Amino acid sequence: MTPVLDAVVVGSGHNALVSACYLARAGWSVEVLERDGVPGGAVSTVERFPGYAVDRGSSAHIMVRHSGIVEDLDLAAHGLRYIDCDPWAYAPPPAGSDRPGIVFHRDLDRTCESIAAACGTREADAYRRFVRGWGPRSAAVMKSFTSPPTGRHLLSSFWGLDAKAGGSALSREFLTTGDSLLDGYFDDEPLKAALAWFGAQSGPPMSEPGTAPMVGFAALMHTLPPGRAVGGSGALTRALISRLESDGGVLSCGDAAVEIRRSGDMWTVRTESGRSIRARRVVAGCHVLTTLDLLERGGFDADRISRWRRGVRVGPGIGMVLRLGTDALPRYRGGDDPVLTATGLQLLVDDRAQLRAAHGAAMAGELPPRPAVLAMSFSALDPTIAPEGEHQITLWSQWHPYRLSGGRSWDDVAGAETDRILAEMESVAPGFTASVRHRYVQTPANIESELGLLGGNVMHVEMSLDQMFFWRPLPELSGYRVPDAPGVYLTGASTHPGGGVSGASGRNAANIALADATGGLAGRVRRWVSR
Repeated sequence: MTPVLDAVVVGSGHNALVSACYLARAGWSVEVLERDGVPGGAVSTVERFPGYAVDRGSSAHIMVRHSGIVEDLDLAAHGLRYIDCDPWAYAPPPAGSDRPGIVFHRDLDRTCESIAAACGTREADAYRRFVRGWGPRSAAVMKSFTSPPTGRHLLSSFWGLDAKAGGSALSREFLTTGDSLLDGYFDDEPLKAALAWFGAQSGPPMSEPGTAPMVGFAALMHTLPPGRAVGGSGALTRALISRLESDGGVLSCGDAAVEIRRSGDMWTVRTESGRSIRARRVVAGCHVLTTLDLLERGGFDADRISRWRRGVRVGPGIGMVLRLGTDALPRYRGGDDPVLTATGLQLLVDDRAQLRAAHGAAMAGELPPRPAVLAMSFSALDPTIAPEGEHQITLWSQWHPYRLSGGRSWDDVAGAETDRILAEMESVAPGFTASVRHRYVQTPANIESELGLLGGNVMHVEMSLDQMFFWRPLPELSGYRVPDAPGVYLTGASTHPGGGVSGASGRNAANIALADATGGLAGRVRRWVSR
């Protein structure tokens, strides 16, 4: 009979791998199952064009660099190296304007100098106040991600930030919209649009309640900016796999889990190839709706599964991506030096009305009236990801619906929409289109089929206020456990703290599984007393 494992981890996204690493480090026998031939899910890199290492999903890593996980797992010893994106963002000036673009450096003084040159000293002073006020708040948000979303943990994360006001002023600002927060600090619309576009990378438009902290994360970029993993986003995955294997863990690719079934006090995970793997615990790192399908096939209560499915809101889809190989870096209006403009996030929106119109169109199943584009050109930092003398550019366009109105398919519109996104880039970086030598298009439908991100939502489920913290993805499932399925744990972007590359969900789920296995705090106390 095959041995019983301590844990089977379903999926090899970065959160799943982080969970597996912590469990294996604790001495557990662990096997990770991945349906794809390429591990890492949306944190992976492949050769799309000859000589190009192209990311399949994420490109800039922000939150994981603030989590302590990279250091805790000693991933540098397993080959992971980050290059700071500094400057971390660039916002070109509006068309027809003679003002310079805004360069967001890691150094706050240099950033304020750029804002003063583009928008005036009042806006620069306001930005300094914004960073000083929201730096500690954003650090507290990041701290709240490192523990399960309980009232006690959230209170401890934010304790002392607003003691004089009794917490009311702080809670009001946290619950307001990103747009309202920006309007309270700034007058200049292009500056507000750039910061709103940065915040909107979490998914919701900045007109939604509770989005102020998403804008506030910009303040943290002056503490530690986004990082580019040398060799591509998949370098994080490769380091996690190396760490896992060094502690005895196993990764099996190309063999999808098709069922999770209770077998007495054990769990059996059946795979596409016909394997039946017995384990004491299962950590599901795939989409929560995929996990519910696996449990239902294994005989779990179908009525309860149906209720949970109805309660999870995936949303209309977030966007589409162009992965491009070029023979030059973009040269933007208002900033001819690619060293300043092409090393970080290129925020190509100068009016929030463009963001609002794009989101409203997506909600109706329509394409954006004007694509809202974020560009990244990390070959400017890491020349290993493109052939010598060539560059790799990513254009992320948001919002694009998964389901198009009128019965249209993405096969029908992808080509024309690609041209519109390229035209948007051309309008801020004249001559860019002529530099394009290779292109790979990821529509919302492609994102779902290749990466298993249902509805094309890279955040799994919408990052709206009612699906965050102890409501993510549902109140019953928010503690990383499945009710009445002892030994089954949830991780990944479907759970707290949500999408993005943080690894926090993976570590939280592993810590809960380890605590459950030892009886939690009470069990640890009993063992200490028995000594």
